[in-house]
Amino acid sequence: MTKILKIEAFSGASGDMFLSALAQLSDNFDDLKTLPSKLNFDDHAEIIISDVKKNGIACKHIKVVEKAKQHHHRHLKDIILMIKNSSLTENAKKIAIDIFEIIGIAEAKVHNIPIEKIHFHEVGAVDSIIDICGAAFFLDKLKIDKSYLTTLITGKGFINTEHGKLPIPAPATKLIIESIPYLNGDEEGEKLTPTGAAIIKYLNPCFEQIPTIDIKTAYGPGEKDFITPNLLRLSISEINEEKENLINIETNIDDIQNEYLGIEFQNKLFENGAIDFYISQVIMKKGRPGNLLSIICKKNNLENIANFLFNSTSTIGLRYYPIERIELERNVNVIDTEFGKFHVKISKAPNGIEKVKPESEEILKYALENNIDPKIISNKIIGNYEKDNRN
Repeated sequence: MTKILKIEAFSGASGDMFLSALAQLSDNFDDLKTLPSKLNFDDHAEIIISDVKKNGIACKHIKVVEKAKQHHHRHLKDIILMIKNSSLTENAKKIAIDIFEIIGIAEAKVHNIPIEKIHFHEVGAVDSIIDICGAAFFLDKLKIDKSYLTTLITGKGFINTEHGKLPIPAPATKLIIESIPYLNGDEEGEKLTPTGAAIIKYLNPCFEQIPTIDIKTAYGPGEKDFITPNLLRLSISEINEEKENLINIETNIDDIQNEYLGIEFQNKLFENGAIDFYISQVIMKKGRPGNLLSIICKKNNLENIANFLFNSTSTIGLRYYPIERIELERNVNVIDTEFGKFHVKISKAPNGIEKVKPESEEILKYALENNIDPKIISNKIIGNYEKDNRN
């Protein structure tokens, strides 16, 4: 199954709206409280989570409160250094830096100055840094395969800035969404902020309608009130791969050291669109030992994967052919244990027997951080699931 993040920005988007909705999708508002500490902001900020209703829709609003208001005009390099010195995962750091660079490139173009000289004002404040890094933190946890944008409203009119009145969308925001379809909407006021626009731009959403099954939906409220509900709606959706024109790519490799086919190579396969793959040892012509690399992917990722293999291995030829596959339907549950919350995939065989599979990456991460046998955690998760679902 392909895991899709569906974005419905019918009332625009901002950093705090994304943060609220992503936290809800991750089933983990507790981790929000740790963000200031992860970013070394313990003495500067705290996070307040409050229950609100927007046009009758109940949700949780997240507000970053600075303990001592400061007016920092940070350069991009200062923010990047702060992120690199944080305790976020390496992938979350990369996501946050990419989002800030999207904003920096737009600001530099608007003001016609080099990006290294850009001063971040509102976006460089503690609350915005936590919003962006928090969004990156949860996007890393959710492990989205692709995203889909159904609606984007920017608002209309003018906004007061330190440069005077500017049209909505603000110039930097307008540059960020240049390649993204949007509408101004009917209401006055800024609904799409540069931070919200940059997160959408980073997610690189597709815009054509795709048939999906929504698994979970969350709402991220903004602080303002409009006639329409000031909410960002995000959904985790899935689409069956067997309906998506899958292919199998194969190549024989007999003159490359096995260490070059390790974890970094394998991660790059996934980044270029591989859904699954395996490497088999084979005997090739003339009795030479070699490796058979087989990759399942969508046909529209053929060129990406082929280019990667031609650039990164000794192979000079590939073969590919269409395939079909059958998968059991699956759901994702969150199981509480004495070790914390873990995601579990639940599928049911035709004979009615359930198959319970905890997320191995979450287990291994916790096990390594706490020096615990991963099997103990896995058994506890499965045991708790069976206990909770016992008839």
